[in-house]
Parts: sequence; C-alpha cells; structure tokens
Amino acid sequence: MMKTRKSISILAATLAVVSMSAFVAPAASAADTGVVTSSRSFKGQQSRSSALLKESTATSVDSDSTYGGIESLDVPQTKSQAEKDAEAAAAAAAAQAQAQAEAEAAARQQAAQQAQSASRSNARSSQTGTTAGTSSNSSSSSSAAAVTPVNGTSASAVIGFAMQFVGNATYGGCNVSARQWDCSCFVQYVYSQVGVSLPRTSGAQATVGTAVPSLDQAQPGDIIANSVHAGIYIGDGKVVNSLNSRVGTAVTPVNVAFTGGYSIRRVL
Repeated sequence: MMKTRKSISILAATLAVVSMSAFVAPAASAADTGVVTSSRSFKGQQSRSSALLKESTATSVDSDSTYGGIESLDVPQTKSQAEKDAEAAAAAAAAQAQAQAEAEAAARQQAAQQAQSASRSNARSSQTGTTAGTSSNSSSSSSAAAVTPVNGTSASAVIGFAMQFVGNATYGGCNVSARQWDCSCFVQYVYSQVGVSLPRTSGAQATVGTAVPSLDQAQPGDIIANSVHAGIYIGDGKVVNSLNSRVGTAVTPVNVAFTGGYSIRRVL
C-alpha cells in the first residue's frame, strides 16, 4: 500500500513539472527590450525557380525555331532475295523471247528474199526454153517443176536441194507433193533424195548414223535433232529446217531452232 501511494505521488509531481514547462513566458516586445527585428521574403528568387522548372518540363517549340522538332526518316523498302531472283529470271526470259522473235523476223526476211530470187531465176529459165506460142503453158510448167533434183550424194548436193524450199513450203503434216511438212518430214524427204532412209520422227532421227560430239565439230549435211525438232546443218552455226507455221521452211541459228539440248548425227 505504501509503495502504491509513493508511486502515485511521484507521478503527480512529474505531471506538475511537465504542465509548468508547457507555459512559456511571452516574448518581450520591442518597446520593452529596445531590439528591432525585421524579416524579408525573396519572391523574385522563388519566381525564377518556378520559371526554371517550367522551362525544363516544356514541350512546346517556337514556330521559327530550327531545333527540337519531330524528325521523320524515310526508310526505303527492300526486296527479299527470292523477289530479286524472280525478277532476274523474268528479265532473262524476256530477253530470250525478244532474241528469238528477232531471229525469226530475220529468218522470214531472208526466206522472202531467197524465194524472190528463186522465182526470178525460174522465170528466166522458163523464158529461155519456150517459144512465144507456148509461153503460157511453159509458165505453168515452170511453177510445177521449180524443184531441181539432187545431183550427187554429197553434203553440198543435199544442202542445195534443201535450200530450194526456203520460203517455198508450208509447215505441218507430211505431204511432200504439196510441199507441206513438219520438221522431221522435211529432213526425211531431203535425205531420201540421196538414198538415205531416215525414221519419221525427230526423236528417232536423233539416234541414226554417227554421233558428233559438239557443234564446233559439226559439218554441213549433218542432222541436228532432239525429241521435238530436227534440221539439216549448213555450217556457220545455222540449220535449214521447217521451223513453225509463221516462217515455214527457213534458215535459222541453231540456238534459235533448238532451245534445249540436241544430238548431232552424221549420215553421209
């Protein structure tokens, strides 16, 4: 009991001290102490600090400024390797088609010139061997007898016979009396005139006779053939052949007449 009372007394004394220290005596006024106190605020400095903060976070740009705007960058579109390869292949195919068209046009022109020359030669021969009274009949017979038979069995004789039909025959089938034939029929017909029997198709003609290794070893009179076409080599990298319905029988470069591989066969 005594201990409890003693603790309460100590606590009461402590609270009294704290209560007294909470009251502070009022400060002496200037009149009482004779001391003058002044204060100053620095609003200008605060304003500048605020302006600096505003500038550091600004996102606007003056209309006449040359910096700080948004820059655009145009990046060119690139092509994949597959697209480049496809374009290159298309360009090569177009170039090859153009070259073939030019070669065919040249062949047509050459065939027309040779046909015109042959026609004039036949007309002169017809006029020499006829009289005035039979001129009309001779004119008709000269047209039917325009083809000169093969004289001999040499390569030059074969080529000379074949060249008579350049520009003077139509393409398709195998009607030699009408001078209408496809490529293999033409080759078969020409060689039959010198006693060489050949198969009907170009694929079979590509296997006859003796093989020649390469074009630079080919000789006039050799057969050049593959599974789809056949012609007679005349030298200088060219063949006489029944090419197609547009040009008929014509002289063309080997690389125009044959777009793929071929076989060179010697039968004479």
